[in-house]
Amino acid sequence: MNQKALTILEYHKIIDLLCDRASSGPGKELCRSLLPLTDLSEIRAAQSNTRDALSRLMKKGGISFGGNRPLGRSLSSLEIGSCLSAPELLSIAGLLENANRVKTYGRRDREDSPEDTLDVYFDAIEPLTFLAQEIRRCILSEEEFADDASTTLKHIRRQKLLTNEKIHSQLNSMVNGSLRTYLQDAVVTMRNNRYCIPVKAEYKGQVPGMIHDQSSTGSTLFIEPAAVVNLNNQLKELELKEKEEIERILADLSTQTSEYVPAIAENQRILTQLDFIFAKGSLALEQNGSEPLFNREHYIHIRKGRHPLLDKRKVVPIDISLGKDFDLLIVTGPNTGGKTVSLKTLGLFTLMGQAGLHIPAADRSELSIFTNVFADIGDEQSIEQNLSTFSSHMKNIVTILQQADQDSLCLFDELNAGTDPTEGAALAIAILSWLHERGIRTMATTHYSELKVFALSTPFVENACCEFDVETLSPTYRLLIGIPGKSNAFAISGKLGLPEQIIDKAREQISADKESFEDLLTSLEQSRITIEKEQMQIASYKSEIETLKNRLQAKNEKIDESRDRILRKANEEAREILQEAKAVADETIRIFQKAGPGASMKELEKTRSQVRDKINQKNEKLTLKSTVPAPKTLKPEQLKLGDSVKIVSMGLKGTVSSLPDHKGNLFVQCGIIRSQTNIKDLILIDEPDIVTPALTRTGTGKIKMSKSFSVSPEINLLGKTVDEAIAILDKYLDDAYLAHLPSVRIVHGKGTGALRAGVQNHLRRCKYVKSFRLGEFGEGDAGVTIAEFKK
Repeated sequence: MNQKALTILEYHKIIDLLCDRASSGPGKELCRSLLPLTDLSEIRAAQSNTRDALSRLMKKGGISFGGNRPLGRSLSSLEIGSCLSAPELLSIAGLLENANRVKTYGRRDREDSPEDTLDVYFDAIEPLTFLAQEIRRCILSEEEFADDASTTLKHIRRQKLLTNEKIHSQLNSMVNGSLRTYLQDAVVTMRNNRYCIPVKAEYKGQVPGMIHDQSSTGSTLFIEPAAVVNLNNQLKELELKEKEEIERILADLSTQTSEYVPAIAENQRILTQLDFIFAKGSLALEQNGSEPLFNREHYIHIRKGRHPLLDKRKVVPIDISLGKDFDLLIVTGPNTGGKTVSLKTLGLFTLMGQAGLHIPAADRSELSIFTNVFADIGDEQSIEQNLSTFSSHMKNIVTILQQADQDSLCLFDELNAGTDPTEGAALAIAILSWLHERGIRTMATTHYSELKVFALSTPFVENACCEFDVETLSPTYRLLIGIPGKSNAFAISGKLGLPEQIIDKAREQISADKESFEDLLTSLEQSRITIEKEQMQIASYKSEIETLKNRLQAKNEKIDESRDRILRKANEEAREILQEAKAVADETIRIFQKAGPGASMKELEKTRSQVRDKINQKNEKLTLKSTVPAPKTLKPEQLKLGDSVKIVSMGLKGTVSSLPDHKGNLFVQCGIIRSQTNIKDLILIDEPDIVTPALTRTGTGKIKMSKSFSVSPEINLLGKTVDEAIAILDKYLDDAYLAHLPSVRIVHGKGTGALRAGVQNHLRRCKYVKSFRLGEFGEGDAGVTIAEFKK
């Protein structure tokens, strides 16, 4: 790969970002050596590794490879039988412990989890846990060994401790005893690793022993008393034995470790590779990168690409296409509009993709394989080589033309700028034509209008521009392919305050053809902006319609679900009510059958009250809680015989047939049923006026309900002929209607069915009968007809 292009496109900065995410020294070195690949299978394998590392990072979080340190020299020493130092053995233990953590991290959570390309690395790790534990057991730190490293070492250190105690005991007795007056300070100190006491110089003859040191003034001598010389010698011998034992322990650990040198080296290689792969995954996670698709047809399609070195919160995503419908893309437009960033984005994405790195772009972005990427970007002026900007650029372009082939990607920024515009434009067209004829994928930026015309008139060459908002004098950084750009020099100058007459004078210097071309570009730009706004409005409307559709669908589904739930609950409650009603009815029938004809009325009334209480309890459970305030409790003086009342718990209407006693109990006549209840369960009701269609000929047609309240809600026509029954029924219906009964029960029996037919024919002709039906189970079945009056 062309090294100059790597530098110009700032590929090294991407490598720096990658190195920052590696956690071990060997991993960082491997990151620093990463270069773009040219073999498609190797590129796809590298991309797969990055993808799988990214997936694991998102599911499990990060893993550190900090225990992976360079061990090449230590492993080489083990291979030739050398003994390792404590720090070297601790480094090997740290690597093995790190390998164990990494292997645990790499285990799949479930057996059915899909395998990925990293499994082979995790499976190949051999942690050698027993060896790491043995090293840690013996060596506590680089300067400290455990007492339990060996029995000999433990015994030596116990002897050292006892000897130290003896020395301190004797010296303390001297310091605090007979020698106290000869001492400078009552302390025990060490000189040359031997215990001494500070003696005043004038008393050195009073303290027999060896002089090891004196103070800077000479007033204090540090003497080792003769009484502890032997003990100090013993202590020195024990220290030498301790050192020999530690060297023996290190040799033993080195021997054990040397048996596993190949496994340790392989672990280090795998950990280094995994650190490198997870660094790529971490960079992809940080940049919100995606895996690009690759092809061999030199076709590039970048979707919502963001330059990886710019702030991802501020950079404007761009779409770039090259190589399918056109192999040469010419980008025009004003300075600082994003042309160079677009150029570098294309080149850097190509390098990153071929290096196995994910690119910060939308999914399904597509890249191709190029054996070389050439770039001519920036100011190449060189004072040392006595080259102008144009000369240095031209020298670079000559090199590119000599080396580029069909598998190359060429990028030019401000092609042939810095020279005469006419000659520069002609030369630029010639260079681009040469590349275009050879099918070399090329992207170039320019200010030359001639190149816009060249792109419009040449097949497989396309114009593009970086959008610029003239109103705000700021670029939008959007790359628009298929639209030639304008420099907008006149508009920008006018906005910045350049007098209008100067701008008009400048316009006169432009030929009619060029002015017409610029006007055409302006018209195209305005049309594009209008179309984009309309497309955005249409997209907004579509999104709103889709949202409303989804809401309506969700609402309908919720309503259907609620309806099904309510119906299901209602059916269950109805079934429970029927079962409870059947149980109460069965119990009542059983009680009355058991009582027989000679039963006491008092007992039967008691039983009936108990049944009624059960019914009331069921009614209370079934009664819906009303938000309407409960009616006020009636007082005994408010009731009189014949008042119309309603029994709340039973939902029945009737008339008062007895006044309440001292407990508030009274009887209410509900049709043929005389029910005992309490005044607390009653409410007064107003009887409305009744309009009687059959009596409209008298007065206003309205009468007050004055008929006797003893009209029965039931009539028995059994044994009557049809004519007799109809005469009796007609009179009975009039009385019942005037008594304001809501419905009546007509008993005609089953028999041949003639009486039933006559009764129902009469009911059909009766004007104040609303409807009628045969009785249901418990009402008399087909032997009874229930008639309901109009209100």
